Amino acid sequence: MTDASQIRAVGTRLPKPARRRQLLGAAREVFVAQGYHAAAMDEIAEQAGVSKPVLYQHFPGKLELYLALLDESVDALTATVRNALASTTDNKQRVTATFTAFFDFVGSTGQAFRLVFESDLRNEPAVRDRLDRSMRDCAEMISEIIREDAGLGDDEAHLLGMGLVGMAQVSAIFWLGTDQMIPKDAAEQLIARLAWRGISGWPRAGEHAGTELPGNEYAAND
Repeated sequence: MTDASQIRAVGTRLPKPARRRQLLGAAREVFVAQGYHAAAMDEIAEQAGVSKPVLYQHFPGKLELYLALLDESVDALTATVRNALASTTDNKQRVTATFTAFFDFVGSTGQAFRLVFESDLRNEPAVRDRLDRSMRDCAEMISEIIREDAGLGDDEAHLLGMGLVGMAQVSAIFWLGTDQMIPKDAAEQLIARLAWRGISGWPRAGEHAGTELPGNEYAAND
């Protein structure tokens, strides 16, 4: 009997970029479902409907395949946060947009967020470097705004940026694990409100203490 993977493989010769996307899509499903250590190249090839040699033509080993997939995921997260911060110049809205970016990432990537936030291969230096760099990049984008608006030093601003990234990551994953008992919009606003009450207390650069960041009516009235 001919199975589905054999049917997909017959007479199908894809251009290299399309084949690569197909293989990465299949690998994502397997790695997310089983983790790196339990996943097998045989299973990924079967999921993609190709022979194992075809898979190895594009990726010389399981680690290289995992790293290519991880690069896609961390780039997607970084781009989502960058777009959120660029979507407005109002700091209150930026805070909300940042949390929305993380909630969107965990809620709409088909569990691919687990590769970034719950990887079982963190002891591998190449994986750890990518994961750490992703968090640093997101924190740096946020801290740059904090540094400019609040006049804080680099270390202080970066610590605050990392704190906001950590809050966004942990709260988004927790929310998803509750089967979204709180509606997404409400959850985002709830956590953004908590963050804004803290971050809005710093005066703008060049202004006197007690002058809060723009949009502080959020903290004052809510």
